[in-house]
Amino acid sequence: MGESRHQLFQQFTASQWTGFRKGVEKEGLRVDRNGFIAQTPHPDSLGSALTHPRITTDYSEALLELITPVFDTTRGMLDSLRDIHRFVQHNLGDEVFWAASMPCELDGDESIPIAEYGTANIGRLKHVYRQGLAVRYGRMMQSIAGAHYNLSLPDSFWNLWQQAVGDQQSLKDFKSDQYFWLIRNFRRRSWLLMLLFGASPALDASFVAGVRHDLARFSDDTWHGPAATSLRMGDLGYHNNAQASLNICFNELKTYTDTLFRAIHTPWPPYEEIGIQRDGKFIQINTSVLQIENEYYSAVRPKRTTEPQEKPIQALESRGVEYIEVRCLDLDPFSPVGVNESQIDFLDLFLLDCLLSDSPRIDDDECERLDDNYQDVVARGRDPKLTLCRAGEHIAVGEAAASLLDGLERLAEQLDGWNGDNTYRRALADQRAKLDDPLKVPSARVLAAMESSGMGHREWGLEMSRQHQQTLRDEGLPDDVMAAFEKMTRESLSEQAAMEQSDKQPFGEFLEQYLRS
Repeated sequence: MGESRHQLFQQFTASQWTGFRKGVEKEGLRVDRNGFIAQTPHPDSLGSALTHPRITTDYSEALLELITPVFDTTRGMLDSLRDIHRFVQHNLGDEVFWAASMPCELDGDESIPIAEYGTANIGRLKHVYRQGLAVRYGRMMQSIAGAHYNLSLPDSFWNLWQQAVGDQQSLKDFKSDQYFWLIRNFRRRSWLLMLLFGASPALDASFVAGVRHDLARFSDDTWHGPAATSLRMGDLGYHNNAQASLNICFNELKTYTDTLFRAIHTPWPPYEEIGIQRDGKFIQINTSVLQIENEYYSAVRPKRTTEPQEKPIQALESRGVEYIEVRCLDLDPFSPVGVNESQIDFLDLFLLDCLLSDSPRIDDDECERLDDNYQDVVARGRDPKLTLCRAGEHIAVGEAAASLLDGLERLAEQLDGWNGDNTYRRALADQRAKLDDPLKVPSARVLAAMESSGMGHREWGLEMSRQHQQTLRDEGLPDDVMAAFEKMTRESLSEQAAMEQSDKQPFGEFLEQYLRS
């Protein structure tokens, strides 16, 4: 019997290990001083949402998305994220940047303005795609915010790893295979991240006005799941019936792109009834199960940076997987930037172990069990009686979580030994502490903080958001950093204007070409 992948990795030396490459995309709503979703356009002082490299919008004009560059240290990445936050807070006037994943006060779909990206065809495409989400799912779901964590390993590692495992493929194909190896294990274990980092156990009553649900009343304006970890990732959040039938296969790159391609080219009768245009205006890109790849909601995605006009599937098929995007993270409402250092370091350890552990293909039966485990932890992960299905047996959620954390100990020691510190053992200890005291998991902390303050979700979220705003405004930005952001703002506005000036093609023709490509 050959050596395990963990044993092969243990033979690496400190000089051969070049660490992780990482970045984060953090969403958050702009809200008015009363805690209602902002009705104002994206501020000019933040530049063009179409072309700015650090500050854009997600679904709504009010839903900011802040994007760091790629870093090789957690500290560098978080410092960058904090700088972007400071610049945003400096330019929000009397509006507030909402700290929680579940939204502020809303007043139905019409209160959620769809993001605008100008008159260039690529900007119009982004807007029409979002119109399509509105007619398919409604806008309420699109007001939810989260953090996406992007991680890759450098080619210097992949070259050595390919030699260690004795693989003969091209480096591009090997990397794609290995990232899907990691993804399969991520899907087996992602429930743990919802237990450790789920932070949306409650929501404002306006979010579920007129909607049937099984939440419990917390206060006059707040509902909650008494044992829930993340309402954002549950049935009221990123979930829909058309997508439930997709069976996107994460076993390898080809099955993933093939099943996604099929979804983008398979008509869906309810969407055909809606049509592509209404009153002469485009309201969705097409009438398929998915308009584009990004419409598919999943806890993890294999990613490749796209060229202008290139689709994600095309980029993946031609150049392979470049990095992994973890999409299931709720915002940490206790952090001014929505994520924290210990969490990021733990994610690095967790994802590396997903790569180094045995990872057989996932068949349909296992796929169903994994989805059930994940949804059970999302809905009632803090229920001590909850059991998960693992290897055909039912095991208490706390026991299953402790077992996974125990399995990370040796890897944490190895990485810390190379780095000469205790970064990963400390991150692991922080997660163990949550299992030792269930009141320390973020979802329990949120409910406890609301209860002790006597506030509901809306009031408490606004109070936390104001505190973070004051903290970040007080910190300010060095003159040179402020100048660099102001330059990005000016350049992004100029770039959008130039695109609009030069774009002469009719949008209908542009869309037809895009769909054919």
